Amino acid sequence: MGSSSLRFAETVRVLSATAHGLGLRVPAFRSPPHTPGRDRAVSRPRGEPVVAVRVVGRPFAAVQADLIDGLAVVNGLAALEAEPVRRELWNALARAGEVDGQPTLAAA
Repeated sequence: MGSSSLRFAETVRVLSATAHGLGLRVPAFRSPPHTPGRDRAVSRPRGEPVVAVRVVGRPFAAVQADLIDGLAVVNGLAALEAEPVRRELWNALARAGEVDGQPTLAAA
């Protein structure tokens, strides 16, 4: 699937475009988090949201899940609100060929 940096960038591109299309606020994404040992962090330096995710030493599906969860957090989505958004974001990754294995698209 290529380098982890390229996969991270492509995943962020797909998620950002999809989130924007859903009317969600799209944060900046970076890797790794500033705090050592953290897998994911959401911060708001200068008022703008940043989702930071550790890529190295983790299954890439965990990285993708953290990026999706970060989008939900930045947008203040409660569990029930977040469910269809998460589904659409995963479907977008599957359509883009960014999900390992043989994905089955979930009904919207």
